[in-house]
Amino acid sequence: MNLEPQDAIRLPAEALRGFAFRALHAAGLVPGRSELLARLLVENDLRGVNSHGTARLPRYCHDTREGTLNPDPAVRVVRETPSSLLVDGDGGLGYFPAYEGTLRLIDKALAEGIAVLMTRNHNHIGAAGIYSRMTLPHDLLCYVTSGHQLRLQPGDPIHAAAGGSPMSFSAPAEEEAPLVLDFGAMHDLYRSDPHRDEIAALAPGLVLRSIGLGVICQAWGGLLSGLTIDPNASQRPWAGGNQGALIIALRIDLFMDPAAYRREIDEYVRAAQRMAPLPGFQPYLPGGPEAEKEPRYTAEGIPIGEEHRRELEGLADELHLRAPWLADQTER
Repeated sequence: MNLEPQDAIRLPAEALRGFAFRALHAAGLVPGRSELLARLLVENDLRGVNSHGTARLPRYCHDTREGTLNPDPAVRVVRETPSSLLVDGDGGLGYFPAYEGTLRLIDKALAEGIAVLMTRNHNHIGAAGIYSRMTLPHDLLCYVTSGHQLRLQPGDPIHAAAGGSPMSFSAPAEEEAPLVLDFGAMHDLYRSDPHRDEIAALAPGLVLRSIGLGVICQAWGGLLSGLTIDPNASQRPWAGGNQGALIIALRIDLFMDPAAYRREIDEYVRAAQRMAPLPGFQPYLPGGPEAEKEPRYTAEGIPIGEEHRRELEGLADELHLRAPWLADQTER
């Protein structure tokens, strides 16, 4: 769960975006790709989705420099119909085929009523909510999931069959925050989570539902993209091209007036705000926490916690760059 760090310094979004661009470019990404990815990562930081913001930079830069990822992928459309799109990511990060594909998906959904995008042969797409948010200004509902190469072993806990992939759903509002549900299906149930067995004993139905959601992530977002259960059956020019994604968008006006729908979502959000929240939380519907943080972080600066700061400083040293909060230091 993304919580606001308590041991944080504050950094303007522009400074963090500039550092992200320089780091990605120094790692080998071409300027256009570096600029897009830096923007998407900092937008996540601004929303408080720090797990999928610039904290991901060290891993992306490392995998690019080590040759696991294609630094300049030739994203291409493999197959297309009026309402569908299959996009190949050429072994690069998944942001690029997913972002470019979603732009085209929106046009198809607006024209046809409903459209679906499948991406393949790429790495991490980042937060699934990036793409479900892209459809909001167009009066579209959206579903996003992804899958990755599984390595299932006999005797492993059944949790492993669900992998570790996300889902996101979105719905626009008129005046209130839009609904954006963005979650990892198996969050809190990974092997490293200390309370996994305790949760299963207390609420086995909850765990089985999470596993079921994770399985659908793999079946729809992974296997449908061409991934195989046998990891040795796939030959990849780029080792990092081990993920896929599925994105579906549909027009609200197939079923009702979009303006009336948005107003009803407003009423839904307002009604929830008058309800009693879980202890320690606010009565937000999905998307509410991000909507509260984004203007505040824009004005006050993005909070960078101690671990996040340490990792970015290490990356800066590795790439001979200046960490963005060391303003008195010159570039090396």
